[in-house]
Amino acid sequence: MNADRSGILRKRRTLLWLAGLLAAPRAFAQPASHESDITRHSSLITQFAPVVPGHQLRFPRDAGSHPDFRLEWWYVTGWLNQGTGQPLGFQITFFRGRPELRQDNPSAFTPHQVIIAHAALSDPGHGRLIHTQRAARAAFDLAGAALDGTRVWIDEWRLHQEENSYRARIAAQEFSLELAFTATQPPLLQGENGFSRKGPAPESASYYYSVPHLRVSGTLARGGTQQRVVGTAWLDHEWSSHYLEKDATGWDWIGINLTDGSALMAFRMRDRQGGHLWAGGALRHANGRLEVFSPDQVRFIPLREWKSPRTGTNYPVSFLVRAGDREFAIEPLFDDQENDTRTSTGTIYWEGAVRAYRGGNEAGLGYLELTGYWRPLNL
Repeated sequence: MNADRSGILRKRRTLLWLAGLLAAPRAFAQPASHESDITRHSSLITQFAPVVPGHQLRFPRDAGSHPDFRLEWWYVTGWLNQGTGQPLGFQITFFRGRPELRQDNPSAFTPHQVIIAHAALSDPGHGRLIHTQRAARAAFDLAGAALDGTRVWIDEWRLHQEENSYRARIAAQEFSLELAFTATQPPLLQGENGFSRKGPAPESASYYYSVPHLRVSGTLARGGTQQRVVGTAWLDHEWSSHYLEKDATGWDWIGINLTDGSALMAFRMRDRQGGHLWAGGALRHANGRLEVFSPDQVRFIPLREWKSPRTGTNYPVSFLVRAGDREFAIEPLFDDQENDTRTSTGTIYWEGAVRAYRGGNEAGLGYLELTGYWRPLNL
């Protein structure tokens, strides 16, 4: 796509995005004046699908979008080898959100689905996260998420699935990525066969699966040069209508491709005092045997904090993570991997490449996500 057409598309997308945002509040502009109006108003508000235990995930359908749920994301993280110099971390995320709208709003600009995309590069030589983001409402083929498999896009940014592989394209001013991810293992269903509890309340849950140990190849362009890269990656796909409990402020999460071919995911939800509200995780061994961890089997013990010079936020960037009878020390590729997404998702969080150590030896590579430290999340 030439530069002129790309610029026109971006301008058009921005205008439609702003129009959609402006249309949404007008659906609530007139207050209900009596009880019957209140009842009618409530019945017209978008109803979100619940996450319930016992639901069986089916592929390729569940690799696609689930528009009846409030929130969904496809999240790819990994490590890239440039052939020379230090390794790089990268992150590509596409979010789909369903706003709480009145269903009788006739406007063609009403944002029934919103797509947000983040991409970031963790380069120790740069010393801080290089990140970029976009947002658009799903309409006019400018942005969307397909139902029948992983295919989500905003303009030329896209992530799509081709049988047992995925392809991603991110074209931004700071950097561009053209990557292929080849699956070497089947999907890992998190929680109870894909039903992942996020708190004590039964409705605080998501449907969640991962595809670890993706083999990566492609190109990275920045600073006027393009180079071939290879590496490993991890994909998460998760959807929910009630992700955070009212007493939860955020979460700590790791996804680690372990060197022996096994894969570890672990998370904890933090309460208002910064303590342990809920936790979970899974370890799939190289032979396919799966261990699912209960909340009392997972612990995140902070070892070291880093303070952002821009926001003043303190993040525990180094952890001791206990999952079942295993213990891993988590250390960042470098400290300053803070991600400022206030122009899209409205928050600031830490998200970066980490190494996992066991018994003093490097045991794996992956990513750590720390949310709710800048301000409590509201999902």
